[in-house]
Amino acid sequence: MLQIQNMPLPVEGFPAQLEKRAAKLLGIRPEQLQSLELVRLSIDARKKSDVHYVCTVRAVVEGEEKLLARCRDRRVSPCLPPRPYVFPAVGRRSTLPPVVAGMGPAGLFAALFLARNGLPPIVLERGRPVEERTKDVEQFWATGVLDPSSNVQFGEGGAGTFSDGKLTTGTHDPRISTVFRTLVEAGAPADILYQHKPHIGTDVLREVVRRLREELLSLGCDVRFGHKLAGLDIRSGALAGLTVEGPGGAYPLPCDALVLSPGHSARDTFRMLLDAGVPMAPKPFAIGVRIEHSQSAVSEAQFGPAWERLPAADYKLACHLPGGRSAFTFCVCPGGQVVAAASEEGRLVTNGMSLRARDGANINGGFLVGVEPADFGSAHPLAGVEFQRRWEEAAFALGGGGFRAPAQTVGDFLAGRPSKSLGDVAPTYRPGVTPASLDLCLPDYVTDTLRGALPLFDRKLRGFAHPGALLTGVETRSSSPVRILRGEDCQSPVRGLYPCGEGAGYAGGITSAAVDGIRVAEAVAGG
Repeated sequence: MLQIQNMPLPVEGFPAQLEKRAAKLLGIRPEQLQSLELVRLSIDARKKSDVHYVCTVRAVVEGEEKLLARCRDRRVSPCLPPRPYVFPAVGRRSTLPPVVAGMGPAGLFAALFLARNGLPPIVLERGRPVEERTKDVEQFWATGVLDPSSNVQFGEGGAGTFSDGKLTTGTHDPRISTVFRTLVEAGAPADILYQHKPHIGTDVLREVVRRLREELLSLGCDVRFGHKLAGLDIRSGALAGLTVEGPGGAYPLPCDALVLSPGHSARDTFRMLLDAGVPMAPKPFAIGVRIEHSQSAVSEAQFGPAWERLPAADYKLACHLPGGRSAFTFCVCPGGQVVAAASEEGRLVTNGMSLRARDGANINGGFLVGVEPADFGSAHPLAGVEFQRRWEEAAFALGGGGFRAPAQTVGDFLAGRPSKSLGDVAPTYRPGVTPASLDLCLPDYVTDTLRGALPLFDRKLRGFAHPGALLTGVETRSSSPVRILRGEDCQSPVRGLYPCGEGAGYAGGITSAAVDGIRVAEAVAGG
């Protein structure tokens, strides 16, 4: 097998010219290619006059050694076929089934890989199936009436189900390819296997989640919606059972292996764990706002004259300010909308979401500032939770109730004056926005840092600080405010308890959470 790296293709040349260009680089005719696999596709927009695709492919041809001997192109090299993922040998001997609490990416993949390897678990999900959950979320966005058990944070699929379905990750775990192939088998677009910045889209992701549940059921899993983990029975430092609250009331559940994947908004679960003596600690996260621009303006700034022939552009920006704080963009949603992501009454949270097509008029992204446990005002393990709540309550009050969000134009924000009206970027947030001053719902050091970052980001991305761009507050749930401690064996000091995924403090997105779910499943199966 041969690999060709960094092969350029004109914007109009993908995918039609892929085989022809690969064959030319190899010095053969296209029909001599026995197989050709695209493994990476990105856009090179460093020169706006020459924007093009960049591809990496793997090819199988006859007589590879002779071909390599005469080929002088450094982009061509031999390679081995990717090594398939193999789940380790199962050593678990307990007669009790494992239990998985939470059906976000970590919980879904932990349950799936346990079940695929002969250990179908009981799966507890406090929220509702994704079909019902989607209706509940739409009702919330339309009316401002929140269902605390079924919303953007809680329910089948986890918080990522109502996002962009982004799969980018900074990790290089060998399990990533297995995660992607599992998603494709469940209906995700095949292009996530080669896109440089893969995404599924919230509309497609909901169907993928449903199909993963169907596989769990077919493998013998006991999936229980509307059942919340409410207590732990710990004996001699080991887990012996659970208390579960279901539609019929509370009941005991014998358990000696619990995959705990609660999501980053399960604040009542964090409190229950702390009261039960489970070791945990506060951890850094980030807070700020959602910033919203015209998608066409950002695409033109990123791609130049070619922008209309390319997918919707995104961005990734970061800076460190002289005062010591850092600002960055996070979870950018091209062609998407800002969404109400609250899970508690009287506390307002925003997030971003895109459909697969990314064809909306606006692009939005988290515009955030990092915060540390020292900012929380207490060393208590749940101090970060209370810090989040304080600013979510301020945003709710500033919006005027009904989960209307406070919003301010960039021009007014930089000038330090409250917005009385909005600019040329129409807000996408539902149930609606209220012009305001975001200084009233964020710490001074956060707003100061955001003001310092805006002109710096504008130098990197022309128009980022456009006066009519819109800031909507607040975003507080960039990651979990706590870490539930675990060792190298993925277990808490409470034996049999396996903290897992983003809510437990061990992941930062769909892909890394799913990978952590598989990793924890391996630990549980190992016995």
